[in-house]
Amino acid sequence: MQPIAEFDVAIVGFGPAGAVAACWLGQAGVRTLVLEKSHTIWEIPRAIALDHEILRVFQNLGVVEEILPFTAPFGASEHFGAAGQLIRRIGVVDPPYPMGYLPNMVFTQPPVEAILRNRAASHTSVTLKLGSKVTALKHQHDGVLISTETDRGQSESFAAKYVIACDGASSNTRQMLGLVLDDLGFDEPWLVVDVIVNEDAIQNLPATCAQFCDPSRPCTYIIGPGNHRRWEIMLLPGEDPRQMEMEANVWPLLSRWLNPTDGKLWRASSYRFHALVASKWRDGRVFLAGDAAHQQPPFVGQGMCQGVRDVTNLCWKLVSVLRGTTRDAILHSYEQERSDHVRTLTSRIKNIGAAICERDPEAARLRDEALIRQGGGQALEVTRQEIVPPLQTGLIAPQHGPAAGVLFPQPTISTPRGPVRLDDLAADGWHLFIDGRSSSVALDSDELGLSVFILGGNGNPETEGVAAAWFDRHACAAAIVRPDHYVYCGLRTVNEIQKACEELRLRLRA
Repeated sequence: MQPIAEFDVAIVGFGPAGAVAACWLGQAGVRTLVLEKSHTIWEIPRAIALDHEILRVFQNLGVVEEILPFTAPFGASEHFGAAGQLIRRIGVVDPPYPMGYLPNMVFTQPPVEAILRNRAASHTSVTLKLGSKVTALKHQHDGVLISTETDRGQSESFAAKYVIACDGASSNTRQMLGLVLDDLGFDEPWLVVDVIVNEDAIQNLPATCAQFCDPSRPCTYIIGPGNHRRWEIMLLPGEDPRQMEMEANVWPLLSRWLNPTDGKLWRASSYRFHALVASKWRDGRVFLAGDAAHQQPPFVGQGMCQGVRDVTNLCWKLVSVLRGTTRDAILHSYEQERSDHVRTLTSRIKNIGAAICERDPEAARLRDEALIRQGGGQALEVTRQEIVPPLQTGLIAPQHGPAAGVLFPQPTISTPRGPVRLDDLAADGWHLFIDGRSSSVALDSDELGLSVFILGGNGNPETEGVAAAWFDRHACAAAIVRPDHYVYCGLRTVNEIQKACEELRLRLRA
């Protein structure tokens, strides 16, 4: 069958990761096809947490102001041991916030997903084919032939230079390609319960998010936006997951906190919490992203964040290849970077989850004592940001200092029209950010091949010292920063700039 249309990129799946990918590509004017078997958004919340890196992505896509009304602060999470004592506290960093937003937020997924879809559809270069299931993929010398079937039984085919598979944990694309998932060793049955709590019952619930590390039945409590509260409850041996989803069985599990007259049950769904990562993220011109590439336990709220990171990483590289500014070899760094990052973070989350899920009372007692010892006699305290790692591999230059692979901050800049976030002033693409306190050197952006932006000093004054603190912490006078805000390299002196830019140009074109 001859393709009825040709595209630069086809996206399979229009969930959050697929929608963000379509927004990135549409914003860049890339001819993009979105294939999604469903016509509508699932109106049940699944993901509930975002971090400041993802809010920054939403800002870059022009939707953050629409999304913020559907979010709320995700405060500290307190972990309670077998005897009910506080054993660990996962907190948040203090202001000023490095990315320009609260570091952690909870959100309501359906309206946020609708905003992302609407933004993607607003780009004239994006074509949506809802109600279309992919039935086959065939590599050609310069692209991929995609066979589909509509929900009306009509067969169609399309051609695309590249394909991004964002079609979920049971990814049909991954299965068609024969790509497998590596099991990192976590498999536990849990029940996820969402309740809209009555106003008069809210005051009786915990004031902070909590992990009840009770060996008799571990449980998670999350404070969502408004009156939305979520419980994640471990199922015990012998309990039938489908039976436990029934309302008559859910309310007894919540009786410690609520009774059936205290709120409306929004959903109760059983899941197996996994730690799985694709052994390969790519087959020729087809790339896996989001849940199709990985699944992790939910204990730090990074599931959807990981998918957004995937497509943000991949899309700027695809755009640069399609525009001819870099060789397609840059696409090899996608799996390098994201697989390593996901495996590291998932392993950390898995270890936290394993401690939470401990069912042996004696082992739980020893766990509690160990955490108290680590905290110097009191509850151990860390921040969620400490758990999320930097990039360790791929398109970074670690020989240029410790800042390589970390996120560059987004300070607020003072302008004649008022305070403005950095990304709203700096153009898309590669940047050289210079600490204006240490140098006022004039540099030619065209000669260097990237945008030059001086922060502080006689350059662009910031309002809270976020960039200044970052430069001081990393002992850098400047930094070369990628389009996704990850630092390619930190530079200790401005004299290193010319050489580093030339090395980068050679690397991108090699």
